[in-house]
Amino acid sequence: MGLKFKPLADRVVVEPAAAETKTASGLYIPDSAKEKPQQGKVVAVGKGTKDHDMTVKTGDAVLYGKFSGTELKLDGKDYLIMREDEILGIL
Repeated sequence: MGLKFKPLADRVVVEPAAAETKTASGLYIPDSAKEKPQQGKVVAVGKGTKDHDMTVKTGDAVLYGKFSGTELKLDGKDYLIMREDEILGIL
């Protein structure tokens, strides 16, 4: 990967999965109606804190809340940066 960003403490950088472009029945979804994805891949992990060791690691597929994280654009790609406790689980 080559992400030149290192999150601090218990923060994680997640690359969101692509939003669905078609319904199960084959209809195309317009950009204005697309759901924000709630899963993605961890691309960078902080070292944790003295009270909290990190559970997720780079490469993990994770689920997170709909309004979790802060949007971040690096090298033309969209990412989310969030605390590890905003991650609901590992897939």
